[in-house]
Amino acid sequence: MISNLRHQLKNLGMLHRLDEVLEEAVRVRADLGYPIMVTPFSQFVGSQAAINVIRGERYSQVTDQVIQYALGHWGEEAADEVDPNIRDKLLDLPRAKEFAGWHPPQPSLKEVRARLGGPGVNDDELLMRYVVGKDDVEAMRAAAAPREYISARKPLLTLLQDLTRRTECRQIYIQKDGLSVTLEKRAGSGV
Repeated sequence: MISNLRHQLKNLGMLHRLDEVLEEAVRVRADLGYPIMVTPFSQFVGSQAAINVIRGERYSQVTDQVIQYALGHWGEEAADEVDPNIRDKLLDLPRAKEFAGWHPPQPSLKEVRARLGGPGVNDDELLMRYVVGKDDVEAMRAAAAPREYISARKPLLTLLQDLTRRTECRQIYIQKDGLSVTLEKRAGSGV
């Protein structure tokens, strides 16, 4: 969330206001009843905080997602936790009246299966395509394997592998508690 805010504020020439936006995000989160700060809720909070700071007035402009949140479209329990004064302000907005009778689409399983792959797609794949998006799932599968980062599971092996790949080192010497390991590169050999 912070990297997104930083990027957006930089594009607006307002990066110097990041600290203000982060402070406002704390207040917006409290106003909304402390939603969990994971996608999509962290984006709701961060975007609304940025709007509040940029406009100079809290909730003078509100995102559709925050209005939907206050209406209970993202969960009735969550909507019940919104500060009553803030909820009243949000639900008095003209856009809230437009969303009041709106219900998110609820396609049938048959419709989802027809749209996202047909009868040959297993349920796990179908669910992933529905939640993530068919094109994004296909793009992830087409991408190269994820980069492997240093693993804490085999630290010595990982360290040795990394060191042997370095071209500026001809010799590696490791000593600890009576154990010593020496690796030396020879001309024309890998290690």
